[in-house]
Amino acid sequence: MVGQARQPVADLASAQKHQLGVLATAMVLAMTTWFSTAAVLPELRAAWDLSRSAGSWLTIAVQLGFVVGAVASALTNLSDRMPPRRLVLLGAIGAAIANASIVVLNSYGPALAARFITGAFLAAVYPPALKAMSGWYRERRGYALGVMIAALTVGSAAPHLVNGLGGLAWEQTLILTSIITVVGGLIAERLGRDGPFLAPSVPFDPSQLRALFRNRGFRLASLGYFGHMWELYAMWAWIAAFYRDAFGSASSRWASMAAFGAIAVGAVGSIYAGVLSDKHSRAGAAGLAMRWSGSVALVFGFLVDAPTPIVVILGLVWGFWVVADSAQFSTIVTEVADPKYIGTALTLQLAVGFVLTVFTIFFVPIVRDAYGWGLAFLILAPGPLVGMLAMRALEFGNGSAPERA
Repeated sequence: MVGQARQPVADLASAQKHQLGVLATAMVLAMTTWFSTAAVLPELRAAWDLSRSAGSWLTIAVQLGFVVGAVASALTNLSDRMPPRRLVLLGAIGAAIANASIVVLNSYGPALAARFITGAFLAAVYPPALKAMSGWYRERRGYALGVMIAALTVGSAAPHLVNGLGGLAWEQTLILTSIITVVGGLIAERLGRDGPFLAPSVPFDPSQLRALFRNRGFRLASLGYFGHMWELYAMWAWIAAFYRDAFGSASSRWASMAAFGAIAVGAVGSIYAGVLSDKHSRAGAAGLAMRWSGSVALVFGFLVDAPTPIVVILGLVWGFWVVADSAQFSTIVTEVADPKYIGTALTLQLAVGFVLTVFTIFFVPIVRDAYGWGLAFLILAPGPLVGMLAMRALEFGNGSAPERA
């Protein structure tokens, strides 16, 4: 029967650890194409004579592509009709081909289209990977999905590391990240296994979308996620540019390394919040993360001229907390939604959240050029505030947060 483990507890625990390692590794590798152009943006701006705002569209195009891909998947229940690991492989291959095509196209307009397609295929990587992992865990699911978001975080940061180490042209960086993405998809498909709690594939059922919108837990978890996304991807997209201004153009490699650290440290935050949520409350853990990240967003940009150790340390604090809550919104959805349609629920939540990222990714450089980094990052702070209120309503309101498994 679905939802009941058929193997002894000791064997299940061993299999869980192994599959968590496999799928997390696959996620680290498969998501490297997401910020591949952000990592080499200065080189692309010089090669194609782009303004700062024009450069931002190379990241925005990925977000929009992800939204379109996620909406299409949700409307067709694709992530619940196809085995999730197979979907991860197909998405990784498509994203890698689109990302690598930028090297051949070598011009701004076609590159935008390629980045859009990259995002659309990544919508077949991220949500199905979360669904695949939720099929292995009931207890400690917050920790397990926290590890998956940690993997996504490291994968998103990886292009900055590649760029910071130096020695590669932008073309080589894009090719390398594309190859790594395919390897991630192959690991998920070839080495991954379906968990005992994974619901079987189901036929297309549009009524499930209406059922989700009537689900209070899903609505509040999604509202919290939307506030989180208002902040997260703009911070990730522009932290390297902030450090370039803070360190000076002569230290671009160190700016890339600082950006890698600020993003990658979120992996530790994701795992920490996952453990905290399993012990106490999913909504409480998410609310704590948003209190910290929102507080840093209020002041971080105003410290662009502060001593280097201060901006590096505070960037690490922001990076630790800014993504720590992410897995908990997904975990709540896996616990309140119909198990047969978890993939659709996750994909729908992600699709709307990524729409919001477009606005902040676009406006941060505009506000920065007009008023400086202080106000540019300050506009991100309302997102965590809204998210905190949603988590408070979920935890203490009528129909409180889901009980721990």
